[in-house]
Amino acid sequence: MSVAAASKAAPEAEVVVTDEAAPAPRGKKKLIVMIAAALAVVLAAGGGGGYWWTMKKRAAAVAAAAGEEGGEAAAHEEKKVIKADVKSAPVFVPLDPFTVNLADREAERYAQVGMTLELADPKAGDLLKAYMPAIRNNILLVLAGKTAGQLMAHEGKVQLAAEVRAAALKPLGYEVAVTSKPGAKASDDDEAAPIRAVHFSNFIIQ
Repeated sequence: MSVAAASKAAPEAEVVVTDEAAPAPRGKKKLIVMIAAALAVVLAAGGGGGYWWTMKKRAAAVAAAAGEEGGEAAAHEEKKVIKADVKSAPVFVPLDPFTVNLADREAERYAQVGMTLELADPKAGDLLKAYMPAIRNNILLVLAGKTAGQLMAHEGKVQLAAEVRAAALKPLGYEVAVTSKPGAKASDDDEAAPIRAVHFSNFIIQ
């Protein structure tokens, strides 16, 4: 038999071509599903974290704004307290300067002091003029009992102001406690006294 005859006798094998891809192994499908699930969890966590951070910043901003408003309100209240009442403004009466020898024993020292009395009522000025000789006498006695060391200290000046006020009120019939402590309870005489305070306008010690 010839080669040509043999090839004619053998049947030709059919080749079938299909467009469908071979099914992926089950292991690969499982891996893809797990990766997709992990990505979804990460994205959800990131979105939740971003939302939490945004809300936290917004709450902080609101709290800061409320704090600023509260601070402004407090400052406004402080300004209100500091403002003087124009309707009941005090009256200031300057006294002639005092020159007095001090109580120092080791050396001869003297002081020149200028004072101004703060009055609660303008009418009290006429009352002070009537009693001025007695008032000046009492103030001189207070100054003469001080030493240079006492008057040089800040606390000594504050104490002197309290003592001068009490001495100036005695001729007017008022007995007030001598204290330089802030917040001390005032007596009835203290509250009704025509002299509110003593201010120094000049203070020289030699």
